[in-house]
Amino acid sequence: MRRSRLAYLPFAFPLLALAEIVVFLAVADAIGAGLAVLLLAVSSVAGIALLRREGIRGFRAFQEAVRAGRPPGDEVSNSLIGLFGALLLALPGFVTGVAGVVLLLPPGRFLARRAVERFAQRNLGGAATGDLFGPRRVRVHQSDPVTVVVVDEEQPRPPAGAIEGEIVR
Repeated sequence: MRRSRLAYLPFAFPLLALAEIVVFLAVADAIGAGLAVLLLAVSSVAGIALLRREGIRGFRAFQEAVRAGRPPGDEVSNSLIGLFGALLLALPGFVTGVAGVVLLLPPGRFLARRAVERFAQRNLGGAATGDLFGPRRVRVHQSDPVTVVVVDEEQPRPPAGAIEGEIVR
């Protein structure tokens, strides 16, 4: 029986809370309790400010993509990842703050966007993701030329087999 990943969510939140407490105590021990609380407050305020900025930037990028006639999937996924990163930064805690900063920086955002695209491809299918992210270009590599086997004089058939390829962005 296959379980949904959402079934594990009630176990994830207490573990995250425990991790946040342990990390806070370690940071407070290293730099002092007052400075640790101040660092949490500054990161939360920065996260709230970034929530507004990422939301406005994402909405403008979406509008520009629609005006230009491009699929808006890249802009939407990029802004959702930025919003999620800013939300994680706004939550009080060092673990969520670090995860938020990773999602706000370009390498983390790129990796998360690729994961969102793969998730959409698996769950929505090719037609919907083609509308969101645009058509995929496929590069085909052939190890040997395709030969046509003549079974009947009038109907040539290619041999059965897979053609290896890779998706190129």
